[in-house]
Amino acid sequence: MRETPERTEGIRRRDPDVLDAVVREHLPGLLRAARAAGLPPDGAEDAVQSAFLVFFRRAEEFDGRARCGTWLYGILLRTVAESRRKTARDEPTDDIDAVVEARFGPDGTWVRPPRDPAWDVGRSEIRRLLGECLETVPDRQRLAFTLREVEGLTTAELCKVLDVSPNNLGVLLFRSRNRLRECLESKGIEGSADAQMS
Repeated sequence: MRETPERTEGIRRRDPDVLDAVVREHLPGLLRAARAAGLPPDGAEDAVQSAFLVFFRRAEEFDGRARCGTWLYGILLRTVAESRRKTARDEPTDDIDAVVEARFGPDGTWVRPPRDPAWDVGRSEIRRLLGECLETVPDRQRLAFTLREVEGLTTAELCKVLDVSPNNLGVLLFRSRNRLRECLESKGIEGSADAQMS
């Protein structure tokens, strides 16, 4: 989805009203994405601030072929990656074959299908448990999950922002959803038999 020519021109001219609207529109999502990338709250705020500074400095380069948010997420993720290079933090990886063999039979059906919810808990409790479980997901997987499920980025946008192929994105999303499912099940929240991992 392209930006409107008027908004694109406003960004390129660094029109204060247009830039203010961009910040207001994208600040919450960028903060969520930075947190999903594994940054602590103060680190997330710093990364988002740095991303906006880069965006403002390079505004005249924005051509409107993609959404402004896609450009901002890309800048943010490069900022996060640079921060990671400085700290040289490694994230663990899963053996995808072992995960598939443990969860699915030879015919592709669930070995142990997801089950119906075990208890009735309030929405705030579910959010708290989901937040705890998201913290256990490796940063790149958590970021892919958050940008897809919370921010609603399309596959094409995600592939561009994360600089991955559609197949690699599928693996990241599968792994993040599987880890979340396992974590939630360990906390007593089980899915229904008809749940799908798409």
